[in-house]
Amino acid sequence: MELRIFTEPQQGASYDQLLAVARRAEETGFGAFFRSDHYLKMGSVTGEPGPTDAWTTLAGLARDTTRIRLGTLMTAATFRLPGPLAITVAQVDQMSGGRVELGIGTGWYAEEHTAYGIPFPPLAERFDRLEEQLAVITGLWETPVGATFDFPGKYYPVSDSPALPKPTQQPRPPILLGGTGPRRTPRLAARYADEFNLPFASVEDSAAQFQRVRNACGEIDRDPSTMVWSNALVLCCGRDEAEVARRAAAIGREPAELRENGLAGTPAEIVEKLGRYAAIGSNRVYLQVLDLADLDHLELVAAEVMGQL
Repeated sequence: MELRIFTEPQQGASYDQLLAVARRAEETGFGAFFRSDHYLKMGSVTGEPGPTDAWTTLAGLARDTTRIRLGTLMTAATFRLPGPLAITVAQVDQMSGGRVELGIGTGWYAEEHTAYGIPFPPLAERFDRLEEQLAVITGLWETPVGATFDFPGKYYPVSDSPALPKPTQQPRPPILLGGTGPRRTPRLAARYADEFNLPFASVEDSAAQFQRVRNACGEIDRDPSTMVWSNALVLCCGRDEAEVARRAAAIGREPAELRENGLAGTPAEIVEKLGRYAAIGSNRVYLQVLDLADLDHLELVAAEVMGQL
């Protein structure tokens, strides 16, 4: 199982703080640095110094890191038009030497849309738009150089596009889709996703949703083994109970609740719970790190958890 670092900068983080976490993750051997794509804080935190744009951040990290993979959990399809998003991601992929992955979803946080003047259609339309975005983005990337791309979309019609620039990764960067939707989510994942991710889901709920996606793969004759299966879970690891409690308090949570709903406890407890996710087919776990100043947290997991996987 691969471990990746996942951050929530809308809760309050500067680029320099994110860079410090990304570099420490790279130095200690984590597989990737991912960030959320949100423009408004959640909960009671102040959110200062304010939001940072996900793809601006990843462009900077593409030049300020050398090996670690970079991506989003998840870019909101409501934030960007598919053509410009395809250009942006391709450019960042070039800037990183082919280390970028695109996680994309419908968008769900209504308040951030009203806070920054972004249209927020009903859920059914957001799914329709996401499906068209996936068709346009993959179509642009996969069109051979010298050919043009057309798409007769309802929301995003494309005509005679040169389909440039091309990403470094060929035929395209990996695409991540995820979520708990029982019907459209599995169908979209089976068609477009290189990786299916479930955020903050129990082992039992993960197994059920993974099976729905496997069934959707079967409906289009796709081999489910061609997809990476992953989870995202909040991290709170400590060498002893006092350290677990200190780290839980730093993010405003309780150790017992985190043990139930996240990855919390000693390294041995973390390894045991990761084993339960591995048993249902999870290949990769994104560790949601909420205290970005606590770089020793990453050191501990790298030293005492990663080697046991």
